[in-house]
Amino acid sequence: MAEPDAGVSLPIVVGLGDVDPGRVTDVLEGHAIFVNDYSDDELAAAVGAIARADVDIDEAFFERAPALRVVARTGVGVDRVDLSAALSRGIPIVITPGAGTHAVAEGAFAMALHLVKRLTPLTQLVREGRWGGRQDVTVKDLDGATIGIVGYGRIGQRVGELARAFDMRVRAYDPVSPPPDEISCTDLSALAEVSDVLTLHVPLTDETYHLIDEKVLARMPSGAILINCGRGGLLDLDAALAALEQGRLAGVGLDVFEPEPPQRHALFDRPDVVLTPHVMGLTERAFAAIFTDAAQGVVDVLEGRDPAAVANPDWDAEGETP
Repeated sequence: MAEPDAGVSLPIVVGLGDVDPGRVTDVLEGHAIFVNDYSDDELAAAVGAIARADVDIDEAFFERAPALRVVARTGVGVDRVDLSAALSRGIPIVITPGAGTHAVAEGAFAMALHLVKRLTPLTQLVREGRWGGRQDVTVKDLDGATIGIVGYGRIGQRVGELARAFDMRVRAYDPVSPPPDEISCTDLSALAEVSDVLTLHVPLTDETYHLIDEKVLARMPSGAILINCGRGGLLDLDAALAALEQGRLAGVGLDVFEPEPPQRHALFDRPDVVLTPHVMGLTERAFAAIFTDAAQGVVDVLEGRDPAAVANPDWDAEGETP
């Protein structure tokens, strides 16, 4: 990496939230100085920011950072980013969609397997010396079952690849980018009706808030499994609890919540629910990649190149906005 000319000070890139300096400084070397614990003056001078998912990037933040040229968000969710305010200032919101794709897809499948194979109650039988009770626990199969994928982007497509390896039937619905005709369902209700496992991988927007509600759950086959590794707001937890109590659902897997950390909910106490604290996309390899990819996106913008992925596609490298 080229060294800066002697006497030329490097611009500042700030970290917003829990950003790992060790993962970004090597990528930024020669291009910018990374400041994790910044002052107001350093924020005002910053040309770039690397932000975690739990940080709000809003109008007030942009006003405090008038020199900002780029914001990189670890992951893909931008529900806490004011994209309109960013676009009006010509600021791209870099995202890192490739970093956690395989990790999240594996996490969704791990939850499905955990619930279908009834690992929690079976573990309890062995732990408590109740071997004979195994005849009372019904263990099911993914082989031959239908998986319904809500959102057929990178993660949804990877989930489909894994499902085919288990000889599952794959169906999908995406309100923005329709899946291939051979697996596409015309609407969410049609997908719910055929899904033994329903897994959520769409962004959280005003239109997708509580996308999975009482009406959708009522269309699902009895004994279905629901997995949410997308965003907490996609699912109405009260409706999911009712579906479990009624036997409509046989299990729920949640890696995401609203808010995070979540408030206690009665659904959390059920043995047919598996919970993880929004870590399915943060495996060791994926965790490193989200930071290096974010830092590379910042460097690309500062060097006048198009970054690999942005959340506001109307932005362009020339800084022109519609």
